[in-house]
Amino acid sequence: MIQLTPHMRVLVAVAPVDFRAGIDALAAICRQRLDADPFGGGLFVFTNRRRNAVRVLVYDGNGFWLCHKRLSSGHLAYWPDGVGPASALQACELQVLLMGGDPTQAKVPPAWRRLPVVASRAPTSPRMPAPPHARAVGA
Repeated sequence: MIQLTPHMRVLVAVAPVDFRAGIDALAAICRQRLDADPFGGGLFVFTNRRRNAVRVLVYDGNGFWLCHKRLSSGHLAYWPDGVGPASALQACELQVLLMGGDPTQAKVPPAWRRLPVVASRAPTSPRMPAPPHARAVGA
């Protein structure tokens, strides 16, 4: 089963791919065009020329998963463009993309943020006795 977790590496191929390609051809595209290891556990996301379908390739340790989603109508509102062959997304941004949204417009918190440190003092109240059910037997 595919589990999408926040720490997963998600690479989106910028250029469209011929969807007649199967698992082996998409794995070769990962190696040759995206310069990435398809056996590394990352998710690789592809679209077709019309941008009305998405394919996700992932290796889970036992074999490859190839998921295909075709939109009922219209096309994807967003697809990354750029100088490089691939664009990295966070897992939550991939979910927005798969729902037909624009991940650049999504309001999501950063993947990691520093928590404020608050000085705490040791409690000054006396220790409460243990409840009756927590006391040792025979005491």
